[in-house]
Amino acid sequence: MWDFFETVRHRHSVRQYQPDMPVEAEKLHAILEMASAAPSAGDLQAYRIVVTQDAATRAALGRAAQKQVFLSDAPVCLVFCAEPNRSAQAFGERGAALYALQDATIAAAYAQLAIVAAGLGSIWIGYFDEPKVRDILDLDPELQPIALLCLGYPAELPESSPRRRLDEIVIYR
Repeated sequence: MWDFFETVRHRHSVRQYQPDMPVEAEKLHAILEMASAAPSAGDLQAYRIVVTQDAATRAALGRAAQKQVFLSDAPVCLVFCAEPNRSAQAFGERGAALYALQDATIAAAYAQLAIVAAGLGSIWIGYFDEPKVRDILDLDPELQPIALLCLGYPAELPESSPRRRLDEIVIYR
């Protein structure tokens, strides 16, 4: 088993998936459990995760995601949605505007690392038409789609992308 640092280093954006290799239910369950283990403001978990394995739904999501067609090639798509009203009950406007968004994002990041640890690949999609995604998934009005996370067995091993040096992003005071 990889340690955490190796898991992070092996996370890449995968756009090609092995056909006819579904994600095992046990692995998907473990990934969802890790997402739900993510920290959240007030431990409210102000988010929902929509799981879609239906090919037609994934294809529609791909079209809503500015024609990122590889979305339909991945056997699973997790749609992370913020639940602002849940957070607002405890934290008011800041909870609705920020904390629920953070909660959904942290849960998606945990899921993405769990996907790598499970021997799968994924890609995070944030560029999509929100009203179309809401319509495709028939989302409750109180849910706000934040990220689409496609996953499956990779059919490619992408190169690591360049990263900014720490001295360009870290400020010590």
